[in-house]
Amino acid sequence: MNRKSTKTIFTLLLMSSMLIAGCGGNGNNAANNTTPNNSGTTPDATAAADDTALDTSPATFTFFGADASPNWNKMQDDVGKAITEKTGVTLEAEFDVGSGGGDQKIAMMAASGDVPDIIFAKGSLSTLVDAGLIIDMTDLIDKYGPNLKKVYGENMNRLKYSLDDQSIYQIPTNMGVGQKSFDATGGFEIQHRVLKELGYPKVRTVADFEKVLKDYVKLHPETDGQPTIPLTLNADDWKIMITVTNPAFTTTGAPDDGEYYVDPETFEAKLHYKRAEEKEYFRWLNGMYNQGLLDKDTFVQKDDQYKAKVASGRVLGLISQEWEYSDGENALKAAGKDEYTYGHFPVTLTEEYKDHSFMQTGIDGYGIAITTAAKDPERIIKWLDWMSSDEGQVLRTWGIKDKHYTVDANGKREVLPEIRDGLANDTANTQKTTGIGQYLIFGARYGDGVKDSTDNYYTTSFPEQIVASYSEAEKESLAGYKATTWKDLFPKEDEFPVKETGALYNLPVPTDGKYQVIFKKTQDIVRKRIPEAILSKPADFDKVYDAFLAELDKAGAQDMEKEFTELVKKRVSLWTGKNL
Repeated sequence: MNRKSTKTIFTLLLMSSMLIAGCGGNGNNAANNTTPNNSGTTPDATAAADDTALDTSPATFTFFGADASPNWNKMQDDVGKAITEKTGVTLEAEFDVGSGGGDQKIAMMAASGDVPDIIFAKGSLSTLVDAGLIIDMTDLIDKYGPNLKKVYGENMNRLKYSLDDQSIYQIPTNMGVGQKSFDATGGFEIQHRVLKELGYPKVRTVADFEKVLKDYVKLHPETDGQPTIPLTLNADDWKIMITVTNPAFTTTGAPDDGEYYVDPETFEAKLHYKRAEEKEYFRWLNGMYNQGLLDKDTFVQKDDQYKAKVASGRVLGLISQEWEYSDGENALKAAGKDEYTYGHFPVTLTEEYKDHSFMQTGIDGYGIAITTAAKDPERIIKWLDWMSSDEGQVLRTWGIKDKHYTVDANGKREVLPEIRDGLANDTANTQKTTGIGQYLIFGARYGDGVKDSTDNYYTTSFPEQIVASYSEAEKESLAGYKATTWKDLFPKEDEFPVKETGALYNLPVPTDGKYQVIFKKTQDIVRKRIPEAILSKPADFDKVYDAFLAELDKAGAQDMEKEFTELVKKRVSLWTGKNL
């Protein structure tokens, strides 16, 4: 659903981050044996009931995805054709082409009532639910979704919309159940050429990061005849959160709860910008700007201009997620400039803080919903259920046996070298041809690190495949830090408790009334005042930042925070049974 580099495809998103807890899975509904089939998967152990049998007659469903999908090939890729052949289903799909995450398009749908059969609405699902345009899938899943129930297992309660409305309006599909990430694709990024020339310096705090960029640009003020850019950020529309504002909490020891910081003991919520330590992060960015280390065009450039700078090779450092800048990085790979691509570091404000990127949220995320426009929701659920079977999952993540991967004499799957290399160096064309990674959101799935009954991983993101996808420049940098993957440098999952609150950026909130009015006002203030604070003179920073916080409260932030706190507490009560 997003543009992906090889490692992002092998990591299976996510968005992210995006992207983010399992046992073995179910198989093809139509099967009735326990031996591996020729795709390297194991069918269901028991025959499916007649009412769950898959209809394979031709059917076309309309779909809208709130993420861009530039490599979508109208299901004419290898995987898409195989899905249609096995299920009869073809998608007539439309994806968001702007940078607003589908919000504007979905708002128009809610107003007009004109919706597709299936939708991946991201954070705008509540808009459609409140408009009465999304169906409750509870009974459909119970009757027609054995694979869905198998994958989600004990997490089915987390699919419920809210304590007050316990309908299942979407199935979370942008994350894998039982996820164990084997690589890091976010954090603070530095080019491999920089790391190598400086002797693989320590990169742990923002001061370390700053020193590396400062030292290198002093040695090389130009790159290929153009001014070297120590650091640039992408502040175009919602991406300001990814590269400018979200790093304020990741560098100061807080998990990703969207625009809020939520106390893990009391569940009290406040806009995360109000944390004193985050003010110090923005003060650091202010210092970077005033030293000439932060690109002067950061807050005026558009998304394509930002990516073009990355593709030019003259940007030494980034603060982002790999999916966000991968278009530019893939251009460097295609040009054979691997030394201009980036490594990942868990940078924090000072060493007292710990990067929470790998803190587990449990099952909670964006996903697929069926609208009231769907004439055959039963067929859609059966299709999504097949896509969630072992056969469907392996097809979506590995591709087609002997065309995209092989199975050796010991039954182990391995991606063919030419496919792996194509995804690494010619991602767009390889995805358009193979379809690998294009259908991840269309069904439940197990995450990285989970094995099926054939003792193979459900996904291609496991240590051997990850290391095989690295360029020589990347392997050299990792060796310089005595690491095998970038995750080796980051705090691990077991260093944190699983979040009782889940991924709060996905918490349904009111779509009408005072909450949305205040939220819109505070977002406008954030997007105006944070850049203003960063671009101010150092002597004026405190005055500008303190005025920013006062303006948030004047706009009603405290009332909004109280309402969000109650929603968080209700979610915890629904999921855990606690009486809060």
